[in-house]
Amino acid sequence: MLATVSIKGQVTVPKAIRDHLKIEHGTQLDFKLNDDGSISVRSLNRSALSIVGLLKRPGRAAVSTGQMNEAVADAAVDRLQRSRKTK
Repeated sequence: MLATVSIKGQVTVPKAIRDHLKIEHGTQLDFKLNDDGSISVRSLNRSALSIVGLLKRPGRAAVSTGQMNEAVADAAVDRLQRSRKTK
């Protein structure tokens, strides 16, 4: 596949490659210059939703996104209340 470098040094990744690597707006790419002069590119970012369920905890129930959000909100409230008490 062929791509052309723009005057700004930008390259459009061909659609077939974007689709195959699931590259979308905001995805970070890691470029590596190989000893033979070729370039390797790999996608670094994956959304949090794409890794849900990868880490299974035997004997423990799964935690939903809602439960995680609730825990974060509770922690934020606790932290705010503690900070008000120290002032």
